[in-house]
Amino acid sequence: MFRVLSKFNDEIKRRREFKTVDIVRRLGVITPNRLYLRNYPITNPVTAFNPSLLIEGEQLTLYARITLGYFTYASAVAEIKIPIAEVGDISRSYYNAEIVVYPENKFDIWGVEDPRVYKVGERTLMTYCGRTVYYFNPAIRVERTLPVTAVYEDGKWRKICVFRVVERLRAHVVSDKDAFLVKTRDLLLFHRIHTDDENYYLTVSKVPEDALSLREFREVEVTDTCILFEKSPFEEKIGWGSPPIKVDDEYLLFLHSVDAEFKCYRVFAILINEDVEVTAITPYYIMEPRENYEKYGDRPFTIFPCGASIYDDKVLISYGASDSAIGIGEVDLSEIMSILDSNRLEGG
Repeated sequence: MFRVLSKFNDEIKRRREFKTVDIVRRLGVITPNRLYLRNYPITNPVTAFNPSLLIEGEQLTLYARITLGYFTYASAVAEIKIPIAEVGDISRSYYNAEIVVYPENKFDIWGVEDPRVYKVGERTLMTYCGRTVYYFNPAIRVERTLPVTAVYEDGKWRKICVFRVVERLRAHVVSDKDAFLVKTRDLLLFHRIHTDDENYYLTVSKVPEDALSLREFREVEVTDTCILFEKSPFEEKIGWGSPPIKVDDEYLLFLHSVDAEFKCYRVFAILINEDVEVTAITPYYIMEPRENYEKYGDRPFTIFPCGASIYDDKVLISYGASDSAIGIGEVDLSEIMSILDSNRLEGG
């Protein structure tokens, strides 16, 4: 259905092994009982997890997926502002939060999930997984989730588009998630597609350049959808984690993996270049559940990164812990780059 983009696909499979060397220092965890929703009658969310992050000056802003109940588990996105100096002490603090993105159309009516917040040029964007109107319909197993993008302007988020693959492929798409936009030589959508052959594909698609200039919400068709590389034999699926961090002439990305036997979520990293070629990959996982809040929750043994940013020569990583809490970790930029530099692909 999709062609494989990376010429190193087989080499990537050979190099990766089923082991973890956890190099991420845990800075702390924010549980939902320590969040106060300022703009909703229910003041504490039931869960808060899978956060993205944005660092501007000395302030870190988290954009977390929150739920208020369990019946449909419908999500919204809440904004949490934290002084960067407090990041190492978040496990003991209480924070105000404000819901900033709600379900509101047929592409996200059952939930606004797993936001990724990032910049493309001067624009600050959020791409999230929208649970569509079909999500709970057992008779329709098509496009149950789709990527929706919003732009931050005039102090609020405005939804601009939903992305869909070309029409001839749509009937085969069960869900499309884990998405964000990247501007390299082209404007690209990084997304993870689940198709009716029950496979999960780590994909990249071309996006029309005018998609970010839309003044009214509309559907945008992405084209030339390709698989960047395939999962290893010991994995059930892999998916995009954090939007990329520019490091010199390359992009650093963190991805998540679910193993085929235990169904545990772990994290690995890659580098890509401007041509969207994988140039290096960690040969093992660099993070796996080890704290009690990562091992036990609504979805046990889950670490799900949605944000990463460089601050003071360290990479801060925001992640969901067991679908129940917000975790923040850090790794030295020099350490992760050393691992990647030692594992460059042929010609990378």
